[in-house]
Amino acid sequence: MITLPEPTAVLDAANRLQGIANRTPVHTSRTLNQQTGHQIYLKCENFQRVGAFKFRGAYNAVSQLSAAQKAAGVVTHSSGNHAQGLALAAKLLGVKATIVMPEDAPAIKRAATAGYGATIVSCPAIEREAVCARLIDEHGYTLIHPYDNPHIIAGAGTAALDLLQEVEALDLIFTPVGGGGLLSGTALAAAASQPSCRVIGVEPAVANDAQRSWQTGEIVRLTAVPPTLADGLRTRFVGEHNLPIMRQYVSDILTVTEDEIVETLKFLWTRLKLVVEPSSAVALAPILMGKIPEPGQRIGVILSGGNVDVAQIGALF
Repeated sequence: MITLPEPTAVLDAANRLQGIANRTPVHTSRTLNQQTGHQIYLKCENFQRVGAFKFRGAYNAVSQLSAAQKAAGVVTHSSGNHAQGLALAAKLLGVKATIVMPEDAPAIKRAATAGYGATIVSCPAIEREAVCARLIDEHGYTLIHPYDNPHIIAGAGTAALDLLQEVEALDLIFTPVGGGGLLSGTALAAAASQPSCRVIGVEPAVANDAQRSWQTGEIVRLTAVPPTLADGLRTRFVGEHNLPIMRQYVSDILTVTEDEIVETLKFLWTRLKLVVEPSSAVALAPILMGKIPEPGQRIGVILSGGNVDVAQIGALF
């Protein structure tokens, strides 16, 4: 039987991260508000340490390991942002980190992970969980799962907690969803801070396992890595800790097309001057595309990160 984190776990994580994680800015835009008919507040986790919200959960998790676990080292599998977050958190806490990365992980994320001192093990994306398990058997590492971990969930939720404490009376918060760490953490943060605020997850339509899992109550597992531009959301299934939280606290999960992701990303880059990665654009896309029918909503959006190959994405525009 798994133990699920309570909303108060996000408050505890915030205390643990005080002075360690950046208090990232909340960005507003009259252009965005006029175009959507809503008051939009963008929580810019692209300005977080390692360039993504993932540092929050990683530090919260590693800091709570026992001395023996820290001495043995930690391991995870990640396409990039969690890899960087764990690498830096481990470095700050004096812990060895080994990262299993898909062979097609963005070069910018691979280089940054190595720069923080982690050992990188490459493999086909479909094999990353199995390779991770083998390394744990061989070396006794502790797995710091990218999303299916109570401390990761609570740490991720501190981004939304910051936003909710800074901007009062939000009607909605939108966040991207891959494995469910950020979405479930955001939902717990809202439950702890502003229970009336509805939490909405958004994922690529070609990777809608989270939506289907949330609707049915059973974890839907994709047979292949989904072919979405949003590389941070190329997970095949949500976590066992994440889905029950999502089912209890999340109001809806929406999907957006690849074209909508690109159009939103272009808007963020060119109109708002925010260099974020495609996964961040996913959360804003349904709002920008006019899919929120009730006008005049106060909406928070978690821009999850900004680790992106500028030349590769810029070519899409």
